[in-house]
Amino acid sequence: MAKLFVSLSFLLLIHGCLAREHFRPSFQQKNECQFQRINALEPIERVQSEAGFTEFFDSNEQQFQCSGVEVIRHQIQPRGLLLPSYTNTPILFFVEQGIGFQGVMLPGCPETYEVSTEQFEGRKGGSAFTDRHQKVHHFRQGDLVAIPTGAAHWLYNDGQEELIIIALLDSQNYANQLDPNHRRFFLAGNSQGEQQGQPRSWGRRQQGQSQQRGSNSIFQGFEIQTIAEAFNVDQQTAMLLRGEDDHRGHIVMVKRDLQVIQPRGEQEYRGRPRDNGVEETICSMKLQTNIDDPSKADVYNPQAGRCTRINSFKFPILQFLQLSAERGVLHSNGLVSPHWIMNAHNIIYVTEGAMRMQIVNDQGEEVFHDQIQQGQLVVVPQNFAVVKQAQGQECKWISFRTSDNAMMNTLAGETSAMRALPVDVIANAYQLSREEAQRLKYSRQEAVLFPSSGSSTYRRSSRGSGGRVTEAEVEA
Repeated sequence: MAKLFVSLSFLLLIHGCLAREHFRPSFQQKNECQFQRINALEPIERVQSEAGFTEFFDSNEQQFQCSGVEVIRHQIQPRGLLLPSYTNTPILFFVEQGIGFQGVMLPGCPETYEVSTEQFEGRKGGSAFTDRHQKVHHFRQGDLVAIPTGAAHWLYNDGQEELIIIALLDSQNYANQLDPNHRRFFLAGNSQGEQQGQPRSWGRRQQGQSQQRGSNSIFQGFEIQTIAEAFNVDQQTAMLLRGEDDHRGHIVMVKRDLQVIQPRGEQEYRGRPRDNGVEETICSMKLQTNIDDPSKADVYNPQAGRCTRINSFKFPILQFLQLSAERGVLHSNGLVSPHWIMNAHNIIYVTEGAMRMQIVNDQGEEVFHDQIQQGQLVVVPQNFAVVKQAQGQECKWISFRTSDNAMMNTLAGETSAMRALPVDVIANAYQLSREEAQRLKYSRQEAVLFPSSGSSTYRRSSRGSGGRVTEAEVEA
């Protein structure tokens, strides 16, 4: 038994190492991360549909070019269905508001949800109806949901309020061998531009071209006769699969509640704990976990806030996606210790409130010093130093990171690089006396989250200082 355990452990270790060998492909062009200024970003385009819309951040923005990711935001009305599609990138999304459920069709996995004689409301003549499908996954506000590359999926809002989702697509992930662009392939619908009536493409635009989003169903590319033969259906049904006359867009309204097979009480799922690890297979692997539960916080300071980090050790599917995430909450004027992410880019999206951020590059130059508000996003490149402070009220954010086990190193605090240095090294490095160096080293007893000391107040310059704060604007 012991030998079997050792063998399994060895296989898992080898599998993990092999997975990490494919960290990120060389799509990036040289010097893409050497920029002088970072800006807070907002969506630049919206594609409207019958039951909601999708907003796009500018994928040609230098921050996204540097990090190799793209970000979109879905807003789906009650009873809205995001039509089935798949992408050439893995997807990690955060449920900002609402509840719903999704189906993820994994090839080779059995259809374990089935019914043989269930009468569905609204069927003509009330005839018996048979169905079987893969498992349906419920999610709620605060959930982090993973979708593997190329896995067809759909989403449905079964709540009473709008469903809001912020999604990261990792275009430079090792699983994407197509090109460094996010491409979505729809299995249904006709997402033509409703205003111009022109077909659109869900992908990064080329330089000099207009930003175009949306897509037609892939069935539109096949001949009607071919579809009819492939599915053994009549040509009228084949024409409906092509969806040429369907102008509802990529999010459609379900006339009645969506009928799917689910265990009684499954709709009550709200993040109950489940087993993780060796017992999971691709077909049974958990696809969502709650990152907003305060009891799951990894770092907590009652005076400052909390942070919850989800990596592949807690959420194994992230090993395949090579992504991770952090949910942060800062109380009024709370501060996150200056830090850097050692092995990943950090994409920060504010979901509530506002915070002031400073980002410094390898030249010791300030490349960002501004307030980032709800609905805005900032990309912090790997190893760039950053500090965050809530502005006046509680602030919440979600961070997506381009490694399944992103590692953070702090500059101040109990577990910081400064605390790890000998006192004499600090004294000589900063021209301090040994007493001053010792005070500096042990000045903060907290690890990551600091309550405001009230010793300094930062004000945003409004006099053309290029986003920089001058000495006159720092009040001791």
